[in-house]
Amino acid sequence: MDEDDADYMQGSEDEDYNFDYSDNEDANESGSVDVENMYYKAKSKKEEQPEEALKEFRAIIDQEAEKGDWGFKALKQSTKLLFLGLRRPNDALKTYTELLTYTKSAVTRNYSEKTINGILDYVGGGKGGAVEVDVLEKFYQVTKKALEEAKNERLSVKTNLKLAKLWLDRKEYGRLSKLIRDLHSATAATSDTDDQSQRGTQLLEIYALEIQMYNETRNFKKLKEIYNASNAVRSAIPHPRIMGVIKECGGKMWMGERQWNRASEDFFESFRNYDEAGSPQRIQVLKYLVLANMLTGSEVNPFDSQETKPYKTKPEIKAMTDLVDAYQRREVHSAEKILQDNRSTIMDDGFIRAYIGELLRSLRTQYLIDLIKPYTRLELSFLGKQLNIETEEVEELLIGLILEGKVEGRIDQVGMRLELDRNLEKKRYAALNKWTEALELVHSAVVGKTATVGRSDPSVLGPEGFGVREERWNI
Repeated sequence: MDEDDADYMQGSEDEDYNFDYSDNEDANESGSVDVENMYYKAKSKKEEQPEEALKEFRAIIDQEAEKGDWGFKALKQSTKLLFLGLRRPNDALKTYTELLTYTKSAVTRNYSEKTINGILDYVGGGKGGAVEVDVLEKFYQVTKKALEEAKNERLSVKTNLKLAKLWLDRKEYGRLSKLIRDLHSATAATSDTDDQSQRGTQLLEIYALEIQMYNETRNFKKLKEIYNASNAVRSAIPHPRIMGVIKECGGKMWMGERQWNRASEDFFESFRNYDEAGSPQRIQVLKYLVLANMLTGSEVNPFDSQETKPYKTKPEIKAMTDLVDAYQRREVHSAEKILQDNRSTIMDDGFIRAYIGELLRSLRTQYLIDLIKPYTRLELSFLGKQLNIETEEVEELLIGLILEGKVEGRIDQVGMRLELDRNLEKKRYAALNKWTEALELVHSAVVGKTATVGRSDPSVLGPEGFGVREERWNI
């Protein structure tokens, strides 16, 4: 018994309630047992005698006077056998189309939906080998038609979402755009108050597909529109994987805008949702979170949080934890070695690779500031050797630091030297002295003004008069 059969048969065994059965019922039961035996006999031949198995499955279908359970199961096995075993997708489409006619009344709604989803997963997952796009589309078209006739709107939307994911994976963006428009129309048609939560959930699933499409096609204007629209959805209970997708794309969007803090926040939310969903994508997003956190210049280790701490020692994350340690110690050479030694786990990801230059620039800048502190004059070639970069890049880094006010000095482009202004402390003391002198002048002016007021109006000095106050001053 395969997995689908087990799900179908679960709880279907007859229970003995001491009822007496008529001869007619006994005959029906006997006939059902015969069909069941035929089904499992045919199924046992799938591996060694696939053609013979197909014939026996067809015999089960043909002998049923009315569409029933065993005919449905025989069509399901025939479809899988034709698609997976014999690699005949067009013939599999015929048996699948016939199977769909059974979903109206022959089997339960839950079992028919499970079977349909399972077959579409086989078809879309490439388990039957390379399948032409036209064949895949036909499988979905006949499914959509059958569901419309059965007025199963819920499964119809789910089927379209599954097809949209298939087009996204296959980078069929033209087909995907058209299907997304259809999905938006179908979702907008839901207006009942009771369905608002379901509508919101469906909207987020559609937005998750759209935001991935715009991220892959680098249409950042539309990506931001969809991202903002997804944040505006309130009545929804989405699967955490959906929110993981939306927040991951949001984080990438903020990275493109150099808003490292917002990117870090979204990547953390994405990781948390992927982790809750048990998605393997959580590892990749955790790497993005570490990258964004380092670019913020934060001294907080991203692996100190309760959610990320369990992953700190995992082999696929170890390189990133080492990189964080090197970054926080400002050890640029260690960071470069980690990147070189772990190319497969870090640098092979195109998104991470796009920001490694920014990360190294930040690290080299900090290293450069610490390096020049004891000196008044340095050769740019010396700094280049220390940083293991070209002289031109050193000059570019220094110009940026000087313009930002982080380094007091100038670059002698003739001698290719950095000349630091070590009179800075003297300037500070001189400024402090001027400030002190100014305070003293203000103090003297105030005292002088008070003395003048006392001479012109003795009553200000009290009953003892000016002479007494003058003597006190002299003292």
